[in-house]
Amino acid sequence: MDDELNVTYITFDGHVEVQKYRYLYFVIMFTAYILIICSNSTIVGIIVINKALHEPMYIFIAALLINSVLYSTAIYPKLLIDFLSEKQIISYSACLFQWFVYYTLGGSEFFLLSVMAYDRYVSICKPLQYPTIMRKTTVYILLIFAWMLPACQFSVGPFLIANKKLCYFILKGIICNSTIQKLHCVRSTVQNIYGLIVFVISVPLPLLFIVFTYTRILIITYRSSREVRRKAAQTCLPHLLVLINFSCFMSYDVLLARLETDFPKTVHLIMSLQLVIYHPLFNPIMYGLKMKEIYKLLKRLFFKVL
Repeated sequence: MDDELNVTYITFDGHVEVQKYRYLYFVIMFTAYILIICSNSTIVGIIVINKALHEPMYIFIAALLINSVLYSTAIYPKLLIDFLSEKQIISYSACLFQWFVYYTLGGSEFFLLSVMAYDRYVSICKPLQYPTIMRKTTVYILLIFAWMLPACQFSVGPFLIANKKLCYFILKGIICNSTIQKLHCVRSTVQNIYGLIVFVISVPLPLLFIVFTYTRILIITYRSSREVRRKAAQTCLPHLLVLINFSCFMSYDVLLARLETDFPKTVHLIMSLQLVIYHPLFNPIMYGLKMKEIYKLLKRLFFKVL
């Protein structure tokens, strides 16, 4: 506690030999952050500039990549500061804010993937009704819903625990996630119940919806021609790979908070770094290489530069 300012500080205890490798960590993470911003922004820029890509599918891809940039920006600046600092600390209020942004954007990722699955479902299973269903107004409403619903859901959590008494001030991690609840003297039953409800709405329900839509797509395409199957695989495969990738990492994050098992610090650090490095870079690589129209425009862009 800082008695003069009455500010509670949390110490991050997830770093491994940060004093020894601080500059190496900084260079790696700074390079990753620049790559994340450049790769995601390049594809978003391509989609914005080319009117041929102003279709719901590409608009949703752009929204997903913007979400990756925001997600990284909520984490990387603080991480970079910590690597160069003597003490890796954060105020409790700032930690709650990072927690809120981290899970809001994580929830938005699942909802955006659900919206993309619905778009593919309508496009493949109801092609004649697609222009009527997926109008611009519908697209904007779905995007607002994908960002606002998680924000409203996760905004309640910080208010429930903001004034709770802390008995521990060392967080076993490098970012503020749901493990912050382990710092409280008494676990809140209300918070646990509400957290479970939000988790069900944010993860299992979107996943079930995505599984349902892709099952329907699989059934329809199985009965169709080889060309239809090829086009369906070309547009749906990147979404599925991104979904599987993100679900695996978020499952680790959720289980880490719920289980009392203590992972070795090095394993915990590696998993945490994969979550903040691998996934935001995986999205633009996947959509840049697997989406035919985006790939052609990327090739044209880089050949011009070279």
